[in-house]
Amino acid sequence: MASYNRVVLVGNLTRDPELRYIPSGTAVSEIGLAVNDRVKKNDQWVDETTFVDITLWGRTAEVANEYLSKGSSVLIEGRLKLDSWEKDGQKRSKLRVVADKMQMLGGREGGGQRGGARAAAGNRSMPEDSYDDSYSSSAPSPAGFPDDEIPF
Repeated sequence: MASYNRVVLVGNLTRDPELRYIPSGTAVSEIGLAVNDRVKKNDQWVDETTFVDITLWGRTAEVANEYLSKGSSVLIEGRLKLDSWEKDGQKRSKLRVVADKMQMLGGREGGGQRGGARAAAGNRSMPEDSYDDSYSSSAPSPAGFPDDEIPF
């Protein structure tokens, strides 16, 4: 019998990423994701939130730690994994997602991203006397149009 284990989620982080390194030097980060679903109950629309724990590995974990924070929107693609352990004599288990891909959503300045303040500071316009337009003037205009007649 064939099987297929893929999960695609879009949601918001419930906490800042927790980055650590395993003894081999590989980065691993744990994030929590809140995924909302709108369902109709008793003729009224109600938001149901599902909280999912996600594990990121390698460079993806480092990027998440650098650029994401609580509230950031992300798309996660990965697989389900069941963790089982025993604590105080009781067997416990937890279903989580091991991410293969992560896509940050939203703008650089918003969405609760840690890099937002740095990105905003880096986007300030330069003073006119420090502006060097030598690259733009030497580059040919697209499709041979004069600079003042570019159709886009």
